[in-house]
Formats: sequence, structure tokens, C-alpha cells
Amino acid sequence: MNVQNMTSSNGNKVANQFNVIDDNGFRYYQSYNSMIVKIDNNNIYLDKKYWNFSNTTSKYRNKFLHETTKETMAKIKSGEYKLVDLNSKEVA
Repeated sequence: MNVQNMTSSNGNKVANQFNVIDDNGFRYYQSYNSMIVKIDNNNIYLDKKYWNFSNTTSKYRNKFLHETTKETMAKIKSGEYKLVDLNSKEVA
């Protein structure tokens, strides 16, 4: 598993915002102790509770996905992104 702090627009490491790559090559965006986004192969999952939790979460989620919140919302609505519970104890 590879965990790195995300970086701000001026290149500084941002506390509590992480880009994670697991041993299967799946990518995650984690804010504090909560998984926000999971990308496995061509599927994108957003945590149904935390995906749009705060301004900071949204800012770094947008950076992780390379899109705006409006674009993310459209992809949720179209079914391209799936809302799931990424923070359940059952999710591995």
C-alpha cells in the first residue's frame, strides 16, 4: 500500500488529505479517516455519506477526480459514479 499526502496548489503537502494506492492498484482519496473515492479498474465509487462532506473534502475530491462538483453530481445522476458505503467495516 502506498499512501501520500495530497498537495496544495502551491505544492505543499496537505495534512489529512491522502492519495492511496492499494496492492491491487486500486486508487482512493481519503480525507482524515474516511474513504471518499475508490477507483478500481474503470469503476468509480463515492462514499454516500462523505463524498460532499465539506469544502475541503470537495476541493481535494475535485482535484483527485480532475473535475468540478457539478460534473461529479452529473456523473452520479447518470449512474456513471456509484454511491456506496466505503467506510463500512465490511469493505476491504
